[in-house]
Amino acid sequence: MALLGLSQLAVAQIDTTGGRYRRPLFSQVTVTRGIVYGSAADVTGTTQTLRLDLYQPQGDTVRRRPVIVFAHEGAFLTGNRDDQFMTAICTRMAELGYVTASIDYRKGFFPFDSTNIGRAAIRAAQDMRAAIRFFRLDAATAKQYRIHPSYIFAGGSSAGAFMALQVGYLDKATEVPAYINLSTLGTLEGSSGNPGYSSQVAAVINMAGAVGSPTWLEPGNVPLVSVHGTADAVVPYTVGRAFGQSTSPRIFGSGSIKPRADAVGIPNTLRTLRGAPHVPYNGTGATSVAYFDTTFQTVRDFLRPLLRQPGTVLASSKSTSLSAASIFPVPAQQTINLTAPAGVPFKPVWLALVDAKGRTVRRILWEHPHLTIPRGNLPSGLYYLSGDGLPGRRLMLQ
Repeated sequence: MALLGLSQLAVAQIDTTGGRYRRPLFSQVTVTRGIVYGSAADVTGTTQTLRLDLYQPQGDTVRRRPVIVFAHEGAFLTGNRDDQFMTAICTRMAELGYVTASIDYRKGFFPFDSTNIGRAAIRAAQDMRAAIRFFRLDAATAKQYRIHPSYIFAGGSSAGAFMALQVGYLDKATEVPAYINLSTLGTLEGSSGNPGYSSQVAAVINMAGAVGSPTWLEPGNVPLVSVHGTADAVVPYTVGRAFGQSTSPRIFGSGSIKPRADAVGIPNTLRTLRGAPHVPYNGTGATSVAYFDTTFQTVRDFLRPLLRQPGTVLASSKSTSLSAASIFPVPAQQTINLTAPAGVPFKPVWLALVDAKGRTVRRILWEHPHLTIPRGNLPSGLYYLSGDGLPGRRLMLQ
């Protein structure tokens, strides 16, 4: 219901007319393999070159296109960017008009315990963030891949979904368990490449993944689509431990993520696969193909409406003075309240309130650390609030 999300207002939306992003308009997909997007030290201290395979609809002439950055499964130990499922999902989404990428990431850990699994997940998510920054860098400079920087999505299967969920919702160092010792890994953003650009995404695609804590999801976070089998013995559908091993960390699967997303107002869809095991969509048998079709259609149908909304884009990842401002309640009814972050020098700033059609309906001077904006005669619906030093916020008036 409520939608209150960090985003900077994008001028242009994605054109979805003519069945684009729903029907397979492109019969051929061009695949460019092994594009270098970064590098970083792996678990042994050896520098690993990070690569991605890029899938583009052949013959496409659209100037700025949405991109989905996918990561493969493999428990942070095995797997490849060109595995059967990655190839299939990247191809099918590219046939609709998306640009898709399947990425390498750093794998490996020992021994099998909560600390080392958690550290491996952080390293891998750092790499995914670098891949997202890679596309924003290209969009701001060479424009080789013709990416719309407002519409970058993160997705993955199993371990790859853990990564996408971290990119979308693990945004504070304080949310990382102390036993992982994040400082030894750097920051959540990491140093895998393409600094100075945002790793923020417009939505998360979670296929058989989990989070370390449902509290990572907070009001204002980006939309989420999940697909998960209820008989998953590797990544629990609700709450449990990976592979059922007592030495692995306690994790919260899609069945636990959804009620949290609902409670804090994050737009989300969960496709529950009743009685299905782990990653049932990965395979070439008839049952796997049927599950794949369901998964593909769920992702397709969730993403397409988001393309018709102003997206999320940040040219730089550097924080601004009001980026941590609080906006409440969620959803708003009679008033909208803003509180500047404590300990940050406050300077007056003009704000713009824009409706879902891109029309500025109010300009407000924010003069003091706390501001109350009366609703007045504003109708119910989706709005965007932004200003100098305040990355755009999406909010819902009921």
